[in-house]
Amino acid sequence: MLKHAGPGARAEVDVAMRPDALTVEVRNGPGTSRPPDVLPSHGQGIAGMRERARAFGGHITAGPAEGGGWRLTASLPVPRESRSECRVAGRFA
Repeated sequence: MLKHAGPGARAEVDVAMRPDALTVEVRNGPGTSRPPDVLPSHGQGIAGMRERARAFGGHITAGPAEGGGWRLTASLPVPRESRSECRVAGRFA
């Protein structure tokens, strides 16, 4: 988040367990100052996250959020045999 939103940006994370999928949504607002010009990058960014989600049968959407900032949502299927063990729900800020 620091890399793109800059210092002072606030993030909210929603985790939801549906009957057949785990969904995580991360939203951040704009930072209070400009992000640093250069921060190290060792990954493949959103394209890499999408690729990894697809490898497990899931998907990721990402884009600008209303009012500024960014929103990323990941949804991953939960195997039928694991569904009874999954009890995740909450909101974290």
